Amino acid sequence: MDRQEHVSRLQDGQPFDLLVIGGGATGCGIALDAATRGLRVALVERDDFAQGTSSKSTKLVHGGVRYLEKAILQGDREQFNLVREGLRERGRLLHNAPHLAHAIRLMTPVKTWFQAAYIYAGLVLYDLLAGRLALGRSRLVSRATAQKLFPQLNLDGYAAAVIYCDGQFNDARMAVTLARTAAAHGACCANHVEVVGLVKENGRIRGAEVRDRLTGRAWTVAATGVVNATGPFADAIRRLDDPRAPSMLKVSSGIHILLAADTIPEDISLMIPSTEDGRVLFMIPWQGHVLFGTTDEPAEVAFDPAPEKKDVDYLLRYASAYLRKPVTRADVLAVWNGLRPLVFNPKKKNTQELARSHVLEKSPAGLLSMTGGKWTSYRAMAEDAVDAACDAFGLGRGRTCATGRLRLLGSRAYYPEAWRDLAARAGVDPALARSLYSLHGDEAGTVLEIGRQNEDLMRPIHPAHPYIGAQVVFAVRHEMARHLGDVLLRRLPLGLVDMGHAREAAPAVAAIMGRELGWDERHCATEVESVRRLLEAWYSGHGAPQPRRANALAEAGLDKRPLSGPDGGRQTSEALEEGSS
Repeated sequence: MDRQEHVSRLQDGQPFDLLVIGGGATGCGIALDAATRGLRVALVERDDFAQGTSSKSTKLVHGGVRYLEKAILQGDREQFNLVREGLRERGRLLHNAPHLAHAIRLMTPVKTWFQAAYIYAGLVLYDLLAGRLALGRSRLVSRATAQKLFPQLNLDGYAAAVIYCDGQFNDARMAVTLARTAAAHGACCANHVEVVGLVKENGRIRGAEVRDRLTGRAWTVAATGVVNATGPFADAIRRLDDPRAPSMLKVSSGIHILLAADTIPEDISLMIPSTEDGRVLFMIPWQGHVLFGTTDEPAEVAFDPAPEKKDVDYLLRYASAYLRKPVTRADVLAVWNGLRPLVFNPKKKNTQELARSHVLEKSPAGLLSMTGGKWTSYRAMAEDAVDAACDAFGLGRGRTCATGRLRLLGSRAYYPEAWRDLAARAGVDPALARSLYSLHGDEAGTVLEIGRQNEDLMRPIHPAHPYIGAQVVFAVRHEMARHLGDVLLRRLPLGLVDMGHAREAAPAVAAIMGRELGWDERHCATEVESVRRLLEAWYSGHGAPQPRRANALAEAGLDKRPLSGPDGGRQTSEALEEGSS
């Protein structure tokens, strides 16, 4: 997916059937759905694909156990339908992107056998609602069995535990994969292109004024219909159409912290079903680390919002209460904050009570806005949006939605043990092959081909992680990465799992991107400084994560030599820490 080619198509003056604003889960899903129906579709994203909410989720693909309980206890059909739809879409997502999504087991400790029976009955219903798309049967186990399965868990005072299955995925890579798959079906997709105004003819919206944030060039994109899929920013786009438009959304913030891999077992997760203030928390192995979250607090809309100290302390307190070994701020390797767009309902008391359902609104001028929802249901939301767009804008061409079982790029030649065959065929370390396959699927061979052309690109960008220079080149050439943060925070998850290591790797990654994009030393330095400032803002007041030695994965066979920075050397951890203070 060549960015310049797509930007040129946006500038050629040819009108589109649909212009989609927003390159997160919903926008990319809409672009794919529309393209596979034969529509001429364009997608523009102000920043990078999934830079906002869509890269800062809990990484779960789930029906929503908490919504099922509310549906039953409150007789809430909306919540029940949300769970049923989520379970159906969970199965489809795992089928359509098996390299990016997989099933996981989650354990919930319970204090009484009555409570155990109550929760277990609910989970059996959860499994039944999933039908043939179920990921496994729920279990009720004794305290002794639970302790064997989860040695790090403090089960003092607990009688038993329940275990159930849900899905997990890589959200940022899922978004860029959706955009690339849409492009493969003819969509025109461009990141770092901002909508600065809407174009109207006779009171009807017929396109948008856009600006390329990399070059500053502005132009008009004509379209029969415009779809607003900007998540927390949906109200701002609606007010480009009508400055007096009332708010549709409440926004809540959810932070996550990342901990070391040995915090919990690698094959089971923890689900805390109800905290003192009614939240649900998850502690889940992810990308060789452990993710814990999330909070749920009312928030203001902002770009790249920083976590607050009180939210980190909240998570640390709960982690320490459930684990045998207390977790302190020194154990936090990364922390980040995501904003959830929740459809406003004035009868709800707080953001925890708002359902993750979605709402479509069409303005008098014809702006179609898709708001609310959650990652798991992105495909169903996209189908609803394109159905509505075809009706509203007269675009029906007799083709129905084709995304229900549409394999995404990277998954078309997927099979579970493909990484083993890749390791043997390419003669690379199995740990590297497995990592490549988990991020790129059947395109992992293309990444390795880039590495074969330049042996230096086979080196890891950081000795503690299985990410290599060839992946950076692949991100630039095929995934529209144009800023250092695009790579370190989304194409590769390094900045989301270990911020200290991301800062150490930044100069080397900038050097690779610079060679691909023609950056000079000053531009490289500016990109490095930009990423460092962002990471520092995210954990400002929490204490910077301390650099650690290479982990067992790196020591198991990956090349230990780090890639050099622009000056040919490597900055020391001490220098990096000093520079960030």
